[in-house]
Amino acid sequence: MTFRKNFLLASNSSSRYSLLKGAGLKFQTTRPQCDEELIKQKLLNLKINIKNLPKYLAKEKALSVSKKTNSLVVGSDTVIIFQNTLISKAKNLSEAKKKLQRLSGKKHKIISAVSVCQKEKQIWCCKQESTITLKKLNNDQIDEYLKRAGKQILSSVGCYQAEKLGPQIIKSIKGDFFNVLGFPLFPFLSFLSNKEK
Repeated sequence: MTFRKNFLLASNSSSRYSLLKGAGLKFQTTRPQCDEELIKQKLLNLKINIKNLPKYLAKEKALSVSKKTNSLVVGSDTVIIFQNTLISKAKNLSEAKKKLQRLSGKKHKIISAVSVCQKEKQIWCCKQESTITLKKLNNDQIDEYLKRAGKQILSSVGCYQAEKLGPQIIKSIKGDFFNVLGFPLFPFLSFLSNKEK
């Protein structure tokens, strides 16, 4: 099936770009016109359920671009929750090692959301949750993994990339694999399919 609908992706994420390109979709990318960290902090100060954070951020990203175009605008966001706490990106490989030591042998949740806006209104949204369990890793295994993965791993909140070397340290994935990559692809394709009818 070929999707004819063109849209704007409000994202700087290379993994989301690759995912959507790989699915054969037609789109252009643009930078979200909002301060993501500021919005995130405001939402956390309002004590919202952290599981809903990606839904709000995806919407804000899409709306920020929708103000300047009549095109469909797609925003997306992903969070990782470990022991009911939001996990942030590691600043360096030393922090990445500490993070993998914490996650080693345990489960964490990945929640991704996608929002579609047009003419400054949200017309569709979706949120998905997956559970990842990492293998029990010793320090040597973590060091070897980080050495092979390199500094690019710092762009991933969990310090692993499921589409690359991640399977070497992942024990299991429960839920949608594309959601783990940061985009609920199947529901989005269903939305596009209905939009073209």
